[in-house]
Amino acid sequence: MGKNILFFGPNGSGKGTQGAIVQKKYDIPHIESGAIFREHIGGGTELGMKAKEYIDKGDLVPDDITIPMMVSRLQKDDCKDGWILDGFPRSKDQAVTLAETLQKEGLALDYVIEIVLDREIAKDRIMGRRLCVNDNNHPNHIAFEAIKPVEKDGKLVCRVCGGDLNARADDQDVDAINKRHNIYYDESTGTMAAVNYFKAADGAKVISVDGSVAIGEVTELIMKEL
Repeated sequence: MGKNILFFGPNGSGKGTQGAIVQKKYDIPHIESGAIFREHIGGGTELGMKAKEYIDKGDLVPDDITIPMMVSRLQKDDCKDGWILDGFPRSKDQAVTLAETLQKEGLALDYVIEIVLDREIAKDRIMGRRLCVNDNNHPNHIAFEAIKPVEKDGKLVCRVCGGDLNARADDQDVDAINKRHNIYYDESTGTMAAVNYFKAADGAKVISVDGSVAIGEVTELIMKEL
């Protein structure tokens, strides 16, 4: 069976970390919506130019631009043995359109992975995150014993490589966090509505894992089901 995977999880759930682990194990491309936008805009494609108009105004890029971008990426040669799509779909409407487009293009969806995490815990985790200047995937977090940064010369540095650490400004902005979570946890039209849509649909196997346990345990739960 192929490994065409949709990855869901609220901001702060460790989705990026788990996605990177799954990507390494199966050696399939990890496709993030933001990166595709940058690629198209940088490459000056027609879709990229259209998307840029919306992004420059701070508006959401409409689905009739976003979905063709996603699907054309999934049709590239490096995706023929599988892919992980992350950060998309964000709404029920996007989920429905994406599912229909994949079907029309003959692309199967094999797995939907959902990391389940309480909203308050997710918020605390975001606020405790520290980013390594050398590699954002080096996990550092002031609230987790296992991945606490190390102290050197009176300041905290990356526990993996000793690099400097920064907190993302939006990680410390409660309003911004709530805004992102309002979209994710919305079960009528938001991202949770998209997750529930896939749970009810035939086809893909849905894997829901508890995101409140240790990183290694989350990985184990996912790998056992894949």
